Amino acid sequence: MSFSVVQSRAIAALTPLPVSVETDLSNGLPQFSIVGLPDTAVREAKERVRSAILNSGFEFPSRRITVNLAPADLPKDSGRFDLAIAIGILIASDQIRSADLLRLLSKLIFVGELSLTGSLLPIRGAFAMAAGFLHEQSIERSLILPLANQKEVSVIGSNRLRFASSLRETAGCLATGAQLTGCDQAPLPPKAMMPTTDWSEIRGQSAAKRAAIIAAAGQHNLLMLGPPGVGKSMIAARVAALLPSLSHTQACELAAIQSLIGAIDLDGWRRPPYRSPHHSASSRALIGGGQPVRPGEISLAHHGVLFLDELPEFPRDALESLREPLERHEVEIARVRDRVSFPASFMLIAAMNPCPCGYFGVRNAKKLCRCSPDRILRYRSRLSGPLMDRFDMAVAMESPTSQQLAELDTSIPSELNSHVLMDQVSQVRSLQLARQSCLNSHLGVRELQIHADCDSQAKQLLMQAAGRWGWSARSWHRLIRVARTIADVDGEDQIRVPQIAEAIELRRAIDAAAEVQDFEQARSAPPPA
Repeated sequence: MSFSVVQSRAIAALTPLPVSVETDLSNGLPQFSIVGLPDTAVREAKERVRSAILNSGFEFPSRRITVNLAPADLPKDSGRFDLAIAIGILIASDQIRSADLLRLLSKLIFVGELSLTGSLLPIRGAFAMAAGFLHEQSIERSLILPLANQKEVSVIGSNRLRFASSLRETAGCLATGAQLTGCDQAPLPPKAMMPTTDWSEIRGQSAAKRAAIIAAAGQHNLLMLGPPGVGKSMIAARVAALLPSLSHTQACELAAIQSLIGAIDLDGWRRPPYRSPHHSASSRALIGGGQPVRPGEISLAHHGVLFLDELPEFPRDALESLREPLERHEVEIARVRDRVSFPASFMLIAAMNPCPCGYFGVRNAKKLCRCSPDRILRYRSRLSGPLMDRFDMAVAMESPTSQQLAELDTSIPSELNSHVLMDQVSQVRSLQLARQSCLNSHLGVRELQIHADCDSQAKQLLMQAAGRWGWSARSWHRLIRVARTIADVDGEDQIRVPQIAEAIELRRAIDAAAEVQDFEQARSAPPPA
């Protein structure tokens, strides 16, 4: 036999795509060519495969070797095709023989990178590839992966997943028909870790705490405005700790995304992610990109919290790139040769100072603001109207008084205990899922009419506020979603005036964060809410 066909898989975003590795051995001067739109890592496979075959005790054919990765228009990256290429060469050169070889090849898919010694190295995206493979219709095929990836993949648990440690082991199983190591049953995933932080560590800031609880209960986007050191970052971290544990399906979705960058966190299995990129992060770092395309921070925060501290300091194009994902809960990345999408259902929490120095309009501040009106306006104008419109709520925070700083929180009320709040957020979210099969932040216009019913007085107050401040349709709908969550937190079936009034106050704080009114008066008073 001088020709062979072995099946492998490429991966685009979270989807494994079939690739046929065709190997032809012909007479002529010894040459090894790989065709089929390979990238640099795949072209370098020639040297890895040659050394792996020789160091595994096989002979490398002194013939003209042509390997075609079909389909040719599908971009191929990384060294995950090494194993399939090596197996194809060994079969084409009759170094693997078996009466049942063709039947075995029709049921096996080979994915793995080879070292020069012939051992199989772990690959990125193994979890995503295995999860996508198990959703394919064919139940007779098995996927062979490096043994080093077994731990991360074993939480899926399927007898269709097999693992090999080396090229020699794989070739031996093909020749003898023996079974490779499998994972028939997944081990019990570890429980999500309990939070090590507590709300009692935050002094004062009752309004910000209330807003954070509402945001966590409905997965609403929250903006915190205040001077340095008032607890904005502390609140953001504690919001993530309030979120309920992920379901097994959600944890698998997150693990698939993490595996693409080689950062899968099995120790934090079912723990909602918390991502806090530096303000120098580019748009590619936030939404994803590169070649090959990798997920960004918004996808790595899927089902969790994305915290953007010093929001106006982020590059303008990076912030603007968040607009579509915040609406669609996914991000689509278009490149010349491909177009991929990643899930991005996250809760955005952002923090900013009122001005460049941080003390504009702050009471109890030890420093006075020295920023000019133009400088403050330039600072706040870095946040565009469409971006600010996508926040559901905002809250202005003040510096705590000396008495608040000196108080011990040993008598913290039970309703602000982290464990009690975790149970409350979990119950409210369960209520939303039972009522409408999604969280309140995901309610569409039609669903709002069904599940967010307001009484007559609440409707009148809402219409008066919308007419006075000229809110957009998006602002209107987001305000109702927040009011629905406030009603759920308060245990109300119908949205009433108190819930609408609180939602309006939180909405008005967004406008205040983008405006600077009565500059001289604001030097000694907090920004309007």
